[in-house]
Amino acid sequence: MNPFSVLKRVSFKHILKGILLGLSKPFFILPTLKATKDCMKISTAHYGKLHYKNGPANAFRHALWNCMIAQRCFRWNKNEIKVLDWAKKITDWHEEAFPNKPLAKAMDLHNNAVGRSIFEQNIGKSEQEIIAILKEMTSQSISIEENTDTSQLKNQLVHIIES
Repeated sequence: MNPFSVLKRVSFKHILKGILLGLSKPFFILPTLKATKDCMKISTAHYGKLHYKNGPANAFRHALWNCMIAQRCFRWNKNEIKVLDWAKKITDWHEEAFPNKPLAKAMDLHNNAVGRSIFEQNIGKSEQEIIAILKEMTSQSISIEENTDTSQLKNQLVHIIES
């Protein structure tokens, strides 16, 4: 993916906000970028291009992304609260900078939170173990609609379309 074509889709306000966010935790920038790149590779390896749609594979990718950001940043800073806060801030920024339809955004934010929760519950586990946990959760992902209360599904991945 061409970084310049991606930047063209982002408003100046969101670019500035992203820069300021990065400056607030400069040691987290490289682990976050590497986690993002690796997450995309892993998602493609397991689900092909399905992770670009709003199905279970997309739920897997969002949860894995948040968990990997937290894991990789935790190597730099052993403060669980700080890395979880960073993962939330950076992925929330992404959801704002690259707007989505309301239901898709709600789905992404929910699955992001599930990924951070998986990190919290499995701090000592390897990425391979996390992937196995998330693959199992993906097979049990729940389809949601506009009126679904995702707060009742805190420990479950959710999706919009069937794959």
